[in-house]
Amino acid sequence: MSRLLNALFKGIEVLISIALAVMIILVFTNVILRFIFDTGFAWSEEVARISFIYLVYLGSIEAMRDNRHLMIDSILIRLSSAGQKLLYTLLQVLIIWLMISLTMGSYGLMLQNYHNKWVATGLPVWVIYLSGFIMGISILLLAAGNIFKLWVLKHTVKDLITPQDESAATLE
Repeated sequence: MSRLLNALFKGIEVLISIALAVMIILVFTNVILRFIFDTGFAWSEEVARISFIYLVYLGSIEAMRDNRHLMIDSILIRLSSAGQKLLYTLLQVLIIWLMISLTMGSYGLMLQNYHNKWVATGLPVWVIYLSGFIMGISILLLAAGNIFKLWVLKHTVKDLITPQDESAATLE
């Protein structure tokens, strides 16, 4: 199971890299074309925008997995062990609730924009909201996994909030 998850997250990293490369290449090419030839690709702005959105949302999944998201733990680390577990669980439940809201909202927007197309590329608009749906489900599962690790696998809160480096993530 661990190998499957590592392969899945390696795939996410590859998608992030592809989105970044596509965004850089298209924006750079468009700048050069506009500067030198006074023209550009109209569709490249839409593709770069979609790439940026997926870059951010997939990067958020990676940040949640590796505990590299923004977290202020000054109160959490000052509590007793039981207080830490309780507050950490409460935070993970809050994350789950927010991700359920995000997932439901994204799904609703996907359905609402099912027949709409982007102007220059003709791509379906719901593809944008799919990124929110994917992120919501993924972070929801990661937060539930954190609760499982805390209460069932008996990990400490300190272990769960410490950012993982890449070498440690591949060894798990």
